[in-house]
Amino acid sequence: MPTAREALLDAALGALAHRPWSAVRMADLATTARVSRQTLYNEFGSKEGLARALVRREADAYLQGVRRLLAAPAPPERNLVVVAEWIVTRAATRPVLRALLTGAWNERLPAPRPARPGARPAAVPAQRRADEGPPAPGELVAATAACAGERWAAGCELAVRLALSHVVAPAVPLPTGPGEAGQCEEPDSWSPITPTMTRLIETILSVETTSPRKIIP
Repeated sequence: MPTAREALLDAALGALAHRPWSAVRMADLATTARVSRQTLYNEFGSKEGLARALVRREADAYLQGVRRLLAAPAPPERNLVVVAEWIVTRAATRPVLRALLTGAWNERLPAPRPARPGARPAAVPAQRRADEGPPAPGELVAATAACAGERWAAGCELAVRLALSHVVAPAVPLPTGPGEAGQCEEPDSWSPITPTMTRLIETILSVETTSPRKIIP
């Protein structure tokens, strides 16, 4: 059974799927999570504190997922490809994570600002950590690479950056019908990742992780 804090964060994430953050009401979240409003404010302090906690949880869950995939009993190169595929797929369905990884926040999402300088520290330890603010995209990429250990950190960072290039500019089916060439309409949907993208990641990682390093004078 989730704790009150987790239930409230789940309620906030669920509400965010249907309305912009500015329209999310604290009272509604407390009702959905079946806790009192006082419990909500005891945990997060304010709606801004809740936003910081929600963003921090997305970052933590992302890094936990990366560690789990990298620990799989498979060749490290293959695990890096799996991580890249997972990042693209997860970012496609989780707007907060996508914004964390790319820095592309919009008005529908909670503003990722740290607590005001000089503000009273939160009573809840998890909230004190959240109030420090979310990691910047570069910091999150570095933390992802660190999950792979020193031997594979560079390859992991490369895999992440290749995945993020697809997150920012996803592949869409090219027009094939008569008279469709040159159209620039927004697609109804797009594949989170394509076989071509997977092969590209595999090829680049293979070269990067097996070729001897060249020192340029």
